[in-house]
Amino acid sequence: MRLLATILFFLSTAFAADPSKKPEPSSLADTAREVKRLIDVYSILESRGADPINSEQAFYQGAIPGLLRRLDPHSVFFDPGQFEQLKQMQNSTTKGFGSVVSVLPGRVIVLQTLPGTPSAKSGLSPGDEILAVNNIRLDRLNLDQLVGLLSESKNAPAKLDVRRSGNVRLLQFTLNPEELQEPSVDRAFVLKPGIGYVRVSSFEEKTGSQVHDAIEKLGGAKLAGLVLDLRNNPGGLVTAAVDVASLFLKPGQTVLTIRGRNVAEKEDKVPASAEPYRFPVTILVNAKTASSSEIVTGALQDHDRATVLGEPSFGKGLVQSVFPLSQSTGVALTTALYYMPSGRSIQKPLKSEDFALSSTAAHPNQLADFHTDKGRKVPGGGGIVPDILVYPSETSRLRNVLDASGSFLTFATEYTRQNKVTEQFEVGPALLDRFQAWLFERQIQPGVAEWSRERDYIQNRIKAEIFNQALGVAKGDEVEFQRDPVIQKAVEILTQPS
Repeated sequence: MRLLATILFFLSTAFAADPSKKPEPSSLADTAREVKRLIDVYSILESRGADPINSEQAFYQGAIPGLLRRLDPHSVFFDPGQFEQLKQMQNSTTKGFGSVVSVLPGRVIVLQTLPGTPSAKSGLSPGDEILAVNNIRLDRLNLDQLVGLLSESKNAPAKLDVRRSGNVRLLQFTLNPEELQEPSVDRAFVLKPGIGYVRVSSFEEKTGSQVHDAIEKLGGAKLAGLVLDLRNNPGGLVTAAVDVASLFLKPGQTVLTIRGRNVAEKEDKVPASAEPYRFPVTILVNAKTASSSEIVTGALQDHDRATVLGEPSFGKGLVQSVFPLSQSTGVALTTALYYMPSGRSIQKPLKSEDFALSSTAAHPNQLADFHTDKGRKVPGGGGIVPDILVYPSETSRLRNVLDASGSFLTFATEYTRQNKVTEQFEVGPALLDRFQAWLFERQIQPGVAEWSRERDYIQNRIKAEIFNQALGVAKGDEVEFQRDPVIQKAVEILTQPS
């Protein structure tokens, strides 16, 4: 009976969307009728079925998830164990060892150890290859297994078997995880005089202030332009998105509006006290740009404050509310949608016939055109469509071989062990010839035409990998970005005469 009480409470919650609001009498009668049918079916299964029925399995893994699947793919039921995990995740802090690694099939190589972290204190060095974690050999694992093992090992002391170039014997390290501060602004530097670059990896409580501080270090209001990179950013706190958008929009301008069937409409605007930057802005997005990242991008696009480049974004604009239920269970339910200043929704329409909730599945504005402040058309239908579509560089057979074999990484490790590297380092013809000979020794023998075609790419990758290990991955990224077509297009736009 206690389980059925949970089901009744859950169903009334799901149909009402907001349990604080009482359903209409007709709605209550319909719900009671449908619940009675469910109970009747369950009673027959329990009394007449060939095998005994596990009530928790029938409802927690069958009936309730089945109902939620008809709503949308983001509404989720948590059984007691899952709900407890959710609460622990909300209260926990990030732990780790403070090392940046390159993960290849069967191989994990250290690129950088962050100062003051367990990795640095233990003596791990760039170029070290981790062969085993807690006696589990890494060469027997595929990429997914490697990533899973590395993630899992951050929660407890880990014993590493390490091979270091020039050492005959294997080295052993024991690392104890510590709480680490991971800033959401993980890259900020000058791409060329007057043009700043800031990459935001997530939206957390302090993201707004971190973006502001990064811009100030690059030149502040004196910048001629800014590239704001939101690619691969899954989002986070909506309040942080409003904070970031307020760095560029005028006081009083709308950032987003929240609307739902049983949720009071709410509009978030730029505070009257905001002092926004006035330099031109470009925003980079891709298919993994989602949620709060899309809010910032859409708000600046709708107000004609930024040029958006890259690939169409993910399209996740749902407001999720978590409702605790009895029996230590809970449900995360979609209760509203995010709308941009032009009126378009971020959420992509749900195409599957499985999703029956009209407020999210029908998506009334998906075929409509919307307009920015200056009258430019921006498409509805969810996600953010860039003003200028720019795609990553295409790969090639030689690039795939060099990456899969770890050739750049291994060559860079050997080079940095034997040579001192400064920021003035360049990859000249002699080092390219040396790398080509090194590849031949390992049975990688590209043709003359293939080598010539990929020469610039190879030169850039060698320099980037050497910088990763000698000067840190941030410096390596600066080199990599010199051949990033999306970033280069953004710089071109920002440097065009106005």
